[in-house]
Amino acid sequence: MSESIQVTDERRQELRERYLLERDKRLRADGNDQYLEPTGRFEGITDDPYTPVVERETVHDDVTVAIIGAGFSGLVTGAALEKAGVKNVRLLDAAGDVGGVWYWNRYPGAMCDTAAMIYLPLLEETGTVPSAKYVPAHEIFAHAQRIATTFGLYENALLSTSATEVSWDADIQRWRITTDRGDNFTAKYVATGTGPLHRPKLPGIDGIDTFAGHAFHTSRWDYDYCGGGPADVPMDKLGDRRVAIIGTGATAVQCIPKLGRDAGELFVFQRTPSSIDIRNNHPIDPEWFASLGPGWQRKWLRNFTLLQTGGYADVDLVMDGWTDIAQRVRDRVAARVMAGAELRPETPLAAYAAADDA
Repeated sequence: MSESIQVTDERRQELRERYLLERDKRLRADGNDQYLEPTGRFEGITDDPYTPVVERETVHDDVTVAIIGAGFSGLVTGAALEKAGVKNVRLLDAAGDVGGVWYWNRYPGAMCDTAAMIYLPLLEETGTVPSAKYVPAHEIFAHAQRIATTFGLYENALLSTSATEVSWDADIQRWRITTDRGDNFTAKYVATGTGPLHRPKLPGIDGIDTFAGHAFHTSRWDYDYCGGGPADVPMDKLGDRRVAIIGTGATAVQCIPKLGRDAGELFVFQRTPSSIDIRNNHPIDPEWFASLGPGWQRKWLRNFTLLQTGGYADVDLVMDGWTDIAQRVRDRVAARVMAGAELRPETPLAAYAAADDA
């Protein structure tokens, strides 16, 4: 967005009033209590619909490092340990495979809003070329599987398994981990990579528990009912269906176009408008990618981090909405300080608001 846009005081006040109005809709004294726990017909909503739980022997052994959580945090930790020569590392995750949130989120249109060149870890180490600047969820999930395979992290993993307790056993100087499948093993070290985005929440709407139609959460997408698949295969069972989706956050922004394409009718229920920006996606040119040279990803990560934290770089390698807003805020802060303003906590906040207004 051009910095030449001028925002009048009158327009700025209008924006503030609109923002406060929408904020007041979201502020609730009941907080997370506004959501319903999955009981009754929704009791199984947190179950894994993608991977059947296979019976196995319980595990009673000792490992060097136990990593609770097999998303990118756990995978990168496991890969780093493997590269450092640490053996006997175990991944533990309730999901039936690695990938964390990218294992669970298979709704149509699911993508990541951070550039693949910096979001997907270990691209160089796995010899991977992203298909586009922003890649779909199924490609991210496949990359998570590639990391686990490349670094041998599947071999000792316990998947479809949740840790129930982690306690320190002073007698043997080991951590003791028990699971919901009867495992009881020890570890010299424990690392946790548990994220907050894997558990679905149900809206506290009257009648949701007695609604007679088919219902599911986007994080447990029911392709058996809809037809199609996560790799943008048309949902051929929805042609005569009337579909409603509740919410217009990032998930809905991605799956609504697919539902609109495939459903007989689509109703969208919105409380609070989402911010909208330009996707500006494009394929990655393999020849250009091959020209980057060794160590390119670390260079890109450092460049992105530098710009995101208010620093200056000769070039913006990523060139996306994240680095754009960060540089616009940074430049406004610098301009205020150069004009004689004191650098206080309010200074970047004011700069951010001004950049947002524009």
